[in-house]
Amino acid sequence: MKNNNALVLLSGGQDSVTCLYWALKNFDEVQAISFNYGQKHKVELELAKKVCETLLIPHHIFDVTGIFLNSALVNHDENISGPHHINKDLPASFTAGRNAVFLSIAGGYAYDNNLGNIVTGVCQTDYSGYPDCRKRFVDAIQVAISLAVDSDVEIHTPLMYLTKKETWELAEKLDCLQDVIENSHTCYNGDHSTFNEWGYGCGECPACLLRKRGYEEFKQK
Repeated sequence: MKNNNALVLLSGGQDSVTCLYWALKNFDEVQAISFNYGQKHKVELELAKKVCETLLIPHHIFDVTGIFLNSALVNHDENISGPHHINKDLPASFTAGRNAVFLSIAGGYAYDNNLGNIVTGVCQTDYSGYPDCRKRFVDAIQVAISLAVDSDVEIHTPLMYLTKKETWELAEKLDCLQDVIENSHTCYNGDHSTFNEWGYGCGECPACLLRKRGYEEFKQK
């Protein structure tokens, strides 16, 4: 599997859409996968599909609903802006095991489709501090996936150490800034009717506030 082909984990959010364009600049062949896990902001999957259709990129959506339960991203009555009810040091949006499941599935899909690289938009610079977005987790699961398929798999995290401002700057450098603004969805509340300078969203949930703040800092450069 040592080749220059890549699989992008594409949620449809700002980070993953930026990573998709990054992958197109860095690999010969690119495919994308997304996951329906019962998220309230399922509209992101529609955006992921739209972007892939526009760019003529093979795209597959996996249905993993019912796996993740204790997260405000799937529990509609839970306050998205509060702390996680199991671990108060994490936000309510923390979805335990999500990236471990997604990357494991990606590893098998990449092997079956001769894709030697996996690209994901995880970032440990973000405010959230999700443990499955940290570099040491990615390093560990890269080893585990490689052992599982008995082949070298490399996981790329181009946003790992970038702030949201720097992620906007990368989108501009990749000539996809307007596409990220108009055709990505980050809002945890699933508001895709309110359009702002930085894109669609309620402007109040943690994801919107992070995206908005980063865009405002980017515009001030």
